[in-house]
Amino acid sequence: MTVNGWLQIALFGALLLALTAPMGAWLAAVADGRRTALTPVFGPLERGLYRLAGIDPAREQGWLGYAASMIAFKVAGFVLLYLLLRLQGVLPLNPAGLGGVAPDLAFNTAVSFLTNTNWQNYGGETTMSYLSQMAGLTTQNFVSAAAGIAVAMAVVRGFARHSAATVGNFWVDLVRVTLYVLLPVALVVALVLVWQGVPQTLGGSVDATTLEGARQVIARGPVASQEAIKMFGTNGGGFFNANSAHPFENPTALANLVEMLAIFALGAGLTSMFGRMVNDRRQGWAVFAAMFVLFLVGVSVAYWSEAQGNPLLTALGVDPTLGNMEGKEVRFGPALSALFATVTTDASCGAVNAMHESFLPLGGAVPLVNMMLGEIVFGGVGSGLYGFLLFAIVAVFVAGLMVGRTPEYLGKKIEAREIKLTMLAILVLPLVMLGFTAAAVVLPGPAAAISAAGPHGFTEALYAYVSAAANNGSAFAGLSANTLWWNSTLGAAMIVGRFFVMIPALALAGSLAAKKTLPISAGTFPTHGPLFVGLVVGVILIVGGLTFYPALALGPFVEHFALLQGTQF
Repeated sequence: MTVNGWLQIALFGALLLALTAPMGAWLAAVADGRRTALTPVFGPLERGLYRLAGIDPAREQGWLGYAASMIAFKVAGFVLLYLLLRLQGVLPLNPAGLGGVAPDLAFNTAVSFLTNTNWQNYGGETTMSYLSQMAGLTTQNFVSAAAGIAVAMAVVRGFARHSAATVGNFWVDLVRVTLYVLLPVALVVALVLVWQGVPQTLGGSVDATTLEGARQVIARGPVASQEAIKMFGTNGGGFFNANSAHPFENPTALANLVEMLAIFALGAGLTSMFGRMVNDRRQGWAVFAAMFVLFLVGVSVAYWSEAQGNPLLTALGVDPTLGNMEGKEVRFGPALSALFATVTTDASCGAVNAMHESFLPLGGAVPLVNMMLGEIVFGGVGSGLYGFLLFAIVAVFVAGLMVGRTPEYLGKKIEAREIKLTMLAILVLPLVMLGFTAAAVVLPGPAAAISAAGPHGFTEALYAYVSAAANNGSAFAGLSANTLWWNSTLGAAMIVGRFFVMIPALALAGSLAAKKTLPISAGTFPTHGPLFVGLVVGVILIVGGLTFYPALALGPFVEHFALLQGTQF
């Protein structure tokens, strides 16, 4: 590890901290429907969309109506995207003359972008037309992110309101987040990326002559517009197969920094929004602090691991001083590769600037653990916040048990119904992650897609289902997952991981909104200080450790000790 590497990580952390409060203030204003600087620009469009769709913005919904609207919107989005992918061969803006996408791959891809996962069992530049990339995938990048933020706003209203029957209006939240947050910031980020050298063109591929005199076809396209929302919306689906390791998606050190900040900006800002909406900014900073501690632990372990060098290569005479450079871009090196891998799996982004399969076992375990915890370290846009709040409820429940008092959080009593909904949302993820992995590694057909033997091959399969259920989308590159089994089961894992957490979270919001807010007393457990931060971090690690340690022991941990002994599977 180097001083320069730590300085780059520290710079990223400082910039993230500086962005958090302004982003939170903006999100809170949008959630409350207050006038903003962009209201004169987008206000007429917002009102026009309501009139066109027959929506009364003043009419709010209960949690069940909110959830039903969200599901209806998702079903319509799936049908449209699936048809677009299947019919792209006869649709315009297809300069490469690509045919329609196969049914199982179209299903997997439509579900993937619908759920903000963006798992890609294909090479974008060789499979998708420009129309599919823009009207299909990029559009879903916007609205799937907006839906996640909308649900987070509804959940926060559940904590902020008392004796209320409603948690907001899904359609209003969706429109406002898209118009006032995602579109303007994505436009600015796209322009910055174009300035840094990211293509944005409909001109098609170009031919180039290599130094050896051979002909090479270089793919181009409307890359910057998809790249911006891919990062800011924590989507992760790249225009190119190599994702953000491709120089057309991530050409410079500045572009790399902007992309990482874009991944975390909304997740961090939502913590500040939470504090503002519950009228206690200390609550938001406590959530931020707990997330930031987990982030620092993860990036430290990943950087330490990747800076060591591969012992097997060192034994063959390879100089280990540059660290483990397998699968990494030279322009990023171990420090920025470890930072990017930690950021993208703390959030539900899944973009990569290095191949995670080439990380050393403990370095590769960090992205895996980040996703196993439900990506609550800043997390996906919206899902990170309400996922963290589920663990916060468990933490105050544990605190209540220790002192023999009914647990409370932000003045709301946490009773049997809230605990049941919380545990349903928390336990559904390991059920899907571990259940599908177990089937895939023992059934002959699915197991044939695993390229590596031993614990590394097990990690390939485990990583795939963890990534799908956590709605991340990154992958260990050795898995050949474009088959009927993998496309179908990964799609099912994405659906469960998204909606079987969202719906209980909304039900929890409805239950909390209906409760009265209790006044603070001498027995109230404070949830804005270091004690609460430590408790909730401990609960997250204990729950994750008890649930996933056996699977980790079969994969990256045993591979790490074998590597130290000079064994390669």
